[in-house]
Amino acid sequence: MTLNTTIRTVTDRIIDRSSDSRTAYLERMAAARDKGPARAHLSCSGQAHAFAGAGTDQQALATGTAGNLGIITTYNDMLSAHQPFERFPDLIRAAARETGGTAQVAGGVPAMCDGVTQGEAGMELSLFSRDVIAMATGVALSHNTFDAAVFLGVCDKIVPGLVIAAQTFGHLPAVFLPAGPMTSGLSNDEKAKVRQAFAAGEVGRDALMAAEMAAYHGPGTCTFYGTANTNQMLMEFMGLHLPGSSFVNPGTPLRDALTQEGAKRALSLSALGNDYRPVCEILDERAFVNGIVGLNATGGSTNLLIHLVAMARAGGILLDWEDFSEISDITPLIARVYPNGLADVNHFHAAGGLGYAIGTLLDEGLLHPDTSTIAGDGLALYTQEPKLIDGKLTWQDGAGASLNEKILRPASDPFQPTGGLKRLTGSLGTAVMKVSAVAPEHQVIEAKVRVFDDQDQIKTAFKAGEFTEDTIFVVRFQGPKANGMPELHSLTPVLSVLQGRGMKVALVTDGRMSGASGKVPAAIHVCPEALDGGPISKLQDGDRVRVDAQTGDLEILTEGVLERTPAVADLTSSAFGTGRELFATFRCAVSSADAGATVFGG
Repeated sequence: MTLNTTIRTVTDRIIDRSSDSRTAYLERMAAARDKGPARAHLSCSGQAHAFAGAGTDQQALATGTAGNLGIITTYNDMLSAHQPFERFPDLIRAAARETGGTAQVAGGVPAMCDGVTQGEAGMELSLFSRDVIAMATGVALSHNTFDAAVFLGVCDKIVPGLVIAAQTFGHLPAVFLPAGPMTSGLSNDEKAKVRQAFAAGEVGRDALMAAEMAAYHGPGTCTFYGTANTNQMLMEFMGLHLPGSSFVNPGTPLRDALTQEGAKRALSLSALGNDYRPVCEILDERAFVNGIVGLNATGGSTNLLIHLVAMARAGGILLDWEDFSEISDITPLIARVYPNGLADVNHFHAAGGLGYAIGTLLDEGLLHPDTSTIAGDGLALYTQEPKLIDGKLTWQDGAGASLNEKILRPASDPFQPTGGLKRLTGSLGTAVMKVSAVAPEHQVIEAKVRVFDDQDQIKTAFKAGEFTEDTIFVVRFQGPKANGMPELHSLTPVLSVLQGRGMKVALVTDGRMSGASGKVPAAIHVCPEALDGGPISKLQDGDRVRVDAQTGDLEILTEGVLERTPAVADLTSSAFGTGRELFATFRCAVSSADAGATVFGG
């Protein structure tokens, strides 16, 4: 199939835009590669320090003839998605020994959960945790004694942070090993109904707690299609997972076999072998375009409009939200997974999953087929699915057809002809919206605004019965420079209740809303943010605004707004407590959302 013209044009534009920075990056990676495995150049004392805890692997490490695999783990046992990683290092070490190599845990990095910190002060550290993860991984790999690395991570900021770090050490092969989703519990749709009933005062906290515990009930990733599972999709589309490995449940024989095979694959790709595949060569411009196509085709999380920009920049590749928008316009939406449908990721996987999604998009010329991956040359390898037959891991052709077209459809006959993300621009600035879950009748709203500087103010006003007409809710001073750009996901039940009462509502914010933003139109990541004096800082109650996800317009309709003096917010409450004082430097240095909201050379 001939590559789609828009895909080719956007890719060429990214290559041209990134020429200088990409060339400089690849030159740095070539220099690092030419130095070879560093542990052989360490002093005897340095080597002794590095190998002292390696037990029976000490001799193999000391001779320097065997490949040494660095493990970066985000294990902790308070978060379901990362609890399964407790067992992974032993599995990886055993697999490495089978191939004559060694493996060491290079370091552990933090992993926090937006679901736990939602609406709490800790959420203001969430976005910054991505860059902390990248830094911590850099420290772990700085011992420079590894020939390849495996990365154990799943959730929202964690995979992007690990990818940023992997690209910083881009001369090494990198394999990402997921934990997999928890088995299905209470459906996401039923859980959402209980949340809305609680927000409306119709049920008590005991009913809410029971519903949440029935939904989040065991080890593994949350089963809705939010940022965590979008990350897993990307790692397959971009060639850093083994084919078909993203949505295999934890604690199963197949999951363990994939973990061990991933370790062996990482060592086989090192410069010591005959198939050297450093991550700097896998994550090229084509791989990132494939990731953007996957994001749109599956209705993935809007958080990735920030993360993919930051991830790409770590490899000298410059992405722009215009790239996302143009690709969205020609990418069909082929999946309906909650909140863009009733199915969860386990149902999606059973219907054909990522293997079918990649295959049907390849058939329509919407993906670069010739990318390098950890599985080999060509993305067609990712149309296969893993099987454990008589204890042996093998890959077979996928079903070749969707097994449930209510969940997963061919790209030639999609749920809708365009992707799940929309870029909005106009006199209010630039923003993005996840439209895949928003019904067409809710995608356009022109109304008066109510302006808030804090999401709790909206909840208080809602309980007081203040909202009785169509309203655009503006929540500002929530950008990365103001308070770390926390998610405002806890507003979803309130806004959903109002929309359910027949009101037209929308959210406009310089904060985030994530992949769980649901059915309410939300123009998020507004740039410039309020703290930078963007137009959002000049709005007042009663001004009229138009949010149009169909035409991509984000317009202030009231005259004279842009001539006003920007509002000033008291942000002292976001400066201290729950560790926020430790991140003052981040708030000062962070770039805008459309530049990746990163502290790395924003």
